[in-house]
Amino acid sequence: MPVTISGQIERVTYTNPENGYTVARMKIHGERRIVTVVGNLIDPIPGEVMELQGRWRVHPKFGEQFEVKSYRTTVPSSVSGIKKYLGSGLIKGIGPVMAGRIVNRFGKQTLDIIEHYPEKLSEIDGIGKKRVAMIKAAWDEQREIRDVMMFLQSHNVSSGYAIKIFKQYGTDSIEVVSRNPYQLATDIFGIGFLTADRIARDIGFEKDSSLRIRAGILYVLNQMAEEGHVYYPYNELLEKCGEILEVDPFLVADAVRYMASEKKIYVETVATTDGEGTVGKTAVYLSKYLTCETGIAAMIKRLLNTPKAFRAIDTDRALVWVQGQLAFTLAEKQAEAVVDAAHSKVMVITGGPGTGKTTIIRAILKIFARLKVNIRLAAPTGRAAKQMSEATGFPASTIHRMLSFNAHSGGFQKNEHHPLDCDLLVVDEASMIDTVLMYHLLKAVPAEATLILVGDVNQLPSVGAGNVLDDIIASGRVRVVRLNEIFRQARQSRIIVNAHRINNGYMPQTEESETPTDFYFIEQQDPENALSVILSLAGRRIPESFGFDPINEIQVLSPMHKGIVGTASLNRELQKRLNPGKDGVAVGGAMFCIGDKLMQIRNNYDKNVFNGDIGRVCWINREDRELFIDFDGRRVLYDFTELDEVVLAYAVSVHKSQGSEYPAVIVPILTQHYILLQRNLIYTAVTRGRRLVVLVGTKKALAIGIKNDKTQHRFTRLDLRLKWPGERFQKEQID
Repeated sequence: MPVTISGQIERVTYTNPENGYTVARMKIHGERRIVTVVGNLIDPIPGEVMELQGRWRVHPKFGEQFEVKSYRTTVPSSVSGIKKYLGSGLIKGIGPVMAGRIVNRFGKQTLDIIEHYPEKLSEIDGIGKKRVAMIKAAWDEQREIRDVMMFLQSHNVSSGYAIKIFKQYGTDSIEVVSRNPYQLATDIFGIGFLTADRIARDIGFEKDSSLRIRAGILYVLNQMAEEGHVYYPYNELLEKCGEILEVDPFLVADAVRYMASEKKIYVETVATTDGEGTVGKTAVYLSKYLTCETGIAAMIKRLLNTPKAFRAIDTDRALVWVQGQLAFTLAEKQAEAVVDAAHSKVMVITGGPGTGKTTIIRAILKIFARLKVNIRLAAPTGRAAKQMSEATGFPASTIHRMLSFNAHSGGFQKNEHHPLDCDLLVVDEASMIDTVLMYHLLKAVPAEATLILVGDVNQLPSVGAGNVLDDIIASGRVRVVRLNEIFRQARQSRIIVNAHRINNGYMPQTEESETPTDFYFIEQQDPENALSVILSLAGRRIPESFGFDPINEIQVLSPMHKGIVGTASLNRELQKRLNPGKDGVAVGGAMFCIGDKLMQIRNNYDKNVFNGDIGRVCWINREDRELFIDFDGRRVLYDFTELDEVVLAYAVSVHKSQGSEYPAVIVPILTQHYILLQRNLIYTAVTRGRRLVVLVGTKKALAIGIKNDKTQHRFTRLDLRLKWPGERFQKEQID
């Protein structure tokens, strides 16, 4: 028989924002005792009054508890309860101090005043018209969100997701979720198909619902895009969708046919030269990726077929002049690259560290600047752009900022209608550029401009879908300069020497040296011991021996997210060691404190911060439920509900480190990582360190990774589109 109790939340001991599971202390009405309540509660707040239904139980470790099965919230009626309720941070614009002032003025009528006569709040010192409006809006939103949350709670939606849903749809949330819960996976960051599917099944959608199968197809194609594929083969898609959705593949085929007719997806084949049969597999594209891939091919061909914007260069004289400017003689391959840049419309320069890429770029820029042509430099990340500018002496920006995203129109301002004002565009770290970003970049490049892509094809491919730089090289349509000679001054660095050894399939040199070096390997078999060594290195040994700042200059890079030395565990432990703040904001199981290093994990064009940007928490305002993150001197405001866009960044994945260099890097490499250990991953990690690289782990794991040079194949057709005419690519009619 269920028992009903009511009381006021005194303290929230623990809450999991993903599922709402909460442990709280509650003062029972009419009694002096405070009891422990456990169960799924949506955003429980100290001071909140609740009526709970459930049962008493005795936990073997924690004693008597009330297990909540269902509940409803009410507002507190006592002065002390109202003060605690308002001061909990529930209402944006009211903190503990302001709550005290309001309750001291209005007493038990406080909540009625806020609800019906909010203008009276201006009688309180420190509350003006602007704050009154903020408080009123927050109060109204809380009332509405509670109704929505109670509906969503009845369908097992966590509080964290409920807030996102309400922010997206407002008072229409219940109607939208009831009509098509799969829309959540498309519209809301953080809510994927699996979560939407669970909600849909709870509401009553059948397993073979057409809405479910179509949403499942989009889910699989998006998952494949996250793994790097621009398209996915038709038969493999039917099989994978059938397996994940637990439906007959024939139903999936019907859904694919319908979605293709609606142009939500595209199905394509490639014809042979004689028109009989096809080349390769039938491909299924999300419309966005087909548009981008075909667009890239068309725009590169346009660049190649359009004359240069400036006069021809006497390359012999230019080489003599620029070597005088640089005060040294270019190597044969470097001189060849400079000459090619003068004659080519599209060119790729690729090579590892120490092979002279920067010297070539400096020479090219000096020559083109002498001709007084408009020059632009760009890179995918802020750190890469800054390093490019420092190395060349020319200003550089990120690709996103160069293209000027407009938050109001939702697109880049620089495009085919408003192209970049440039005759030469040099893009560094081009291996990082995915299909979508390259498409938008090329749309903004004038047809008469010269494009030079600089990158290291031996690094990991882009995080986003595609293998653009590799495909451009493989097409054979553009001039490619490959640099593989390490210059003498670079041979003094073990980092550079070992990076090339790893890239060529050899173990790095790790012998002890009488003098300090820039590359170390610390043998550790046990993951827990490896973690302890990493914490000691980052917190004491490297700062004491080399003088690096432990937060700003030392970066831990891990091959994986899970495990004792995965990024999640490392971030928790490094935060405790390097920034042990107690007064922070809890989000998704993580605590963010002032001084913490955070990474943005999605592009946010409104804030002008992008996936991979790293900043530091510089200010927290609990009263207004917001904090500021400093990104290289630019303070960006985040509401607490937006903090799922950032993660701790004391340790980041090797993939996320692409395009960045750090004074010192620490890399755990253990056999528990074997699934992800690949030569290009280890090579990428090592080349992120500018002055110091320390590997911690086992030589067995290191050897496994270096031996494994079979990178995951990505399904793309960019190289074929660059080689062949467009008419060979045909939309397939599925019977």
